[in-house]
Amino acid sequence: MQLGKKTWQVIVIILGILTLISMIFPACQKAPVPYTSTAATQYTAQANSAVLKEFNFADEEDFTETQRGFIATLPEVNIKASDGSTVWTLTNFDFLKQKDAPPTVNPLLWRMAKLNMSNGLFKVTDNIYQVRSFDASNITIVEGDSKIIVIDALSVAETARAAIDLYYQQRGKRPVAAVIYTHSHVDHWGGVKGIISDEEVKSGSVKVIAPEGFLSAAISENAMAGFVMMRRAQYQFGNNLPRGENEMVDAGIGKAYPSGSITLIPPTDTVKATGEKWTIDGVDMVFQLVPGAEAPAEMTVYFPQFRAFDAAEIACPLLHNTLTPRGAEVRDAYKWSYYLNEAIDLYGDKTDVIFSQHNWPRWGTQRILGFLKDQRDMYKYLHDQTLRLMNEGYTMNEIAETIKLPASLAKQWYTRSYYGTVSYNVKSIYQKYLGWYDGNPAHLNPLPPVESGKKYVEYMGGPQAVIAMARKDYDNGEYRWVAQVMNNVVFAYPDNQEARNLEADALEQLAYQSESGVWRNCYLTAASELRQGINGTYKKGTAVAELAKAMTIPMIFDIMGVRLNGPKAEGKTITVNWNFTDTGEKYVLTLENSVLVYSSGKPAPDADATLTLSRATLNSILAGETTFLRELMSNNLEIEGDALKLNDLMSLQDNFDPMFNVVMP
Repeated sequence: MQLGKKTWQVIVIILGILTLISMIFPACQKAPVPYTSTAATQYTAQANSAVLKEFNFADEEDFTETQRGFIATLPEVNIKASDGSTVWTLTNFDFLKQKDAPPTVNPLLWRMAKLNMSNGLFKVTDNIYQVRSFDASNITIVEGDSKIIVIDALSVAETARAAIDLYYQQRGKRPVAAVIYTHSHVDHWGGVKGIISDEEVKSGSVKVIAPEGFLSAAISENAMAGFVMMRRAQYQFGNNLPRGENEMVDAGIGKAYPSGSITLIPPTDTVKATGEKWTIDGVDMVFQLVPGAEAPAEMTVYFPQFRAFDAAEIACPLLHNTLTPRGAEVRDAYKWSYYLNEAIDLYGDKTDVIFSQHNWPRWGTQRILGFLKDQRDMYKYLHDQTLRLMNEGYTMNEIAETIKLPASLAKQWYTRSYYGTVSYNVKSIYQKYLGWYDGNPAHLNPLPPVESGKKYVEYMGGPQAVIAMARKDYDNGEYRWVAQVMNNVVFAYPDNQEARNLEADALEQLAYQSESGVWRNCYLTAASELRQGINGTYKKGTAVAELAKAMTIPMIFDIMGVRLNGPKAEGKTITVNWNFTDTGEKYVLTLENSVLVYSSGKPAPDADATLTLSRATLNSILAGETTFLRELMSNNLEIEGDALKLNDLMSLQDNFDPMFNVVMP
């Protein structure tokens, strides 16, 4: 029996092309699993007790400022999705109500965790309000003549809606004139559809303003390397950890990250240069572009009428990351320092209040100047001293062990390592200039972890001998070494639960001593997975649809190139024309030399297949609102030529597992 053209097309659709729907990482949320923890050892208790003697914990000025301008909050901050599931709650942090840090938490991190509990709607200054601790980031509302300007839209629609509703309850409902994205990280735009709609933007009634390069930076970070970043972010933010004094207590930059619906509306307007002056609904704003510091695309906003400076994320009351453990482009500590100095020159003596899109504001011109100068000098010191020691021949790890902030900086509450750390930042600066290789040829091509682990364990007399020696070191408080040596045993013998448990015990003590919420979360997540493996229930989020609809066709093809399995594609040559009927775009997608390349304009006359559809149809498919099969049967999509070639191309696309092993092979 000979199959008709439409039947062949249906078969092809079923076999392969549906893989397009999952091109971007699924925003998954793992439910916390029961976690069995150990107590703080005497060495951990002593280390944390020593911290109490180094700082004046009686100084509570920061606690006073976190409450300044407080208006209202919810009776219980417990924000739910439409299906009744909780996307954000502070109720599971009630253990922080006790005053003193337990032995299992570094007192500095405990202090920051308590500060980050301050939640609700606050007046920053005339016409400027913030809702804080309804998400990992802050939402800022600026009142104009008759409308409001919203700065940053939090991470998910549910938290953004709860925050803006709280503002409306207290200040009255006003239309939104504009939403400003200060930078490209998802916690500053993911909730936008909880505040405004696509229709409002399309009608022109609401502007969406972002720094130049915003969309490409947002897509690159959340799609090109989305899977691996998502997995590593679970470690960084402790997404899968229970909350408690032996577990996750804080993220440093904020309490935690929510689950929920990630949304995106692409910018309608772009800020292209420092010094640009905009007026929206009677509000004057001056922008400063700060790309390459905390984000690839970022900007600050100064409000001359209110003498207020929104520093976005380049001046939070902590040491930030110049390379985030979840993975990202290395950030430039030199540029970071430069931008802070530029901000001092531009606005320092004209500012009465500084606020950022995380944590809490600071008031008083002289205090603000001191804060900005110390922030500037902190990044400059780490940059310059790393370069100095690099040029003296020290390696990355040697430099990280050597550099400490000078006491004049280290004793400030707002330069502490609640989020980024001196060690990690120093290594990132080294990486930016010299890369991962330290110049020692013995490190030029080392064995991978499993193979090197087996040899280390063999040389040391086998796994039981290593475990026995490591137990003695654990009993002496040498947790860094125990974690390092047990890692070799675990990679050589991943089923050795005794080794996994001992490594977990060591990591747990390192977590308890960590000043950084990020390091604590990484250690504790690793400990949990070593003991229990990776388990739990996942739900697919909305990032796929939202990011895909915002992407250009070349961006989608770039993602397909990343997903292409090169070895499987070897020797294959395939050319497909893509015609988009509503936008008039025409592309030729070619597989050759195990690489996908594309060009726009004229279709290839010798293409193996031609796919014709509207971009609106593709958007609906990627959003999960319809399917390729349904659109094909409805004649909204057409395939001409060799449909099997198209299937062959799609079959070469890898499907990434978002839950790969990290602390085990």
